[in-house]
Amino acid sequence: MHILLADDHDMVRETISAYLESEGGAEVALAIDLAGALQSIRQDGPFDLVLLDFQMPGMNGLTGLIQAISANKGGRVAILSGSAPAKTAREALEAGAIGFIPKTMGAQSLLNAVRFMSSGEVYMPVELMREEEATDHPLAEKLSPRELEVLESLCKGLSNKEIARELDLQEVTIKLHVRTLCRKLDAKNRTQAALTAKEAGLF
Repeated sequence: MHILLADDHDMVRETISAYLESEGGAEVALAIDLAGALQSIRQDGPFDLVLLDFQMPGMNGLTGLIQAISANKGGRVAILSGSAPAKTAREALEAGAIGFIPKTMGAQSLLNAVRFMSSGEVYMPVELMREEEATDHPLAEKLSPRELEVLESLCKGLSNKEIARELDLQEVTIKLHVRTLCRKLDAKNRTQAALTAKEAGLF
């Protein structure tokens, strides 16, 4: 596999490239911004796969993605992101990306996804697909992304303490979210809020 990895974070760039080379047998070229990526594509491309950090300098949203796809002779270009929501992932795919890779993904899963995309298959993590389905729900439109996370945890039967640990938040913050959820869902308590979400098919 002939891959170009463009990311402005040294540790991310070095860690991912080292793993792709050692475990995936890939040949990886590196860039730190969009300008460098486009130059590398012109000089050494087209690549089997181009991985672009969504937040790096020069990207300007999906504009950088479209430029890279054009430069790579319409070839495979995927987005790397540490925090972009499902909506952004879907927009990237609609703009022509071959896939969307969260930086939180495990090393072996990332390698599998890279191989998958290099063979021409579109990749999007199941978690993001589920998130997108949830946010398309009428009930979800009332809630913030964090409130949706808390509500999903309530549906799993988790306590405030367990939710706080899972989301890396203070327990008092979770209590406030639960109170807000009950108000927005017109529920008397956390159990009723969870039942409302389940009956509506949100989770």
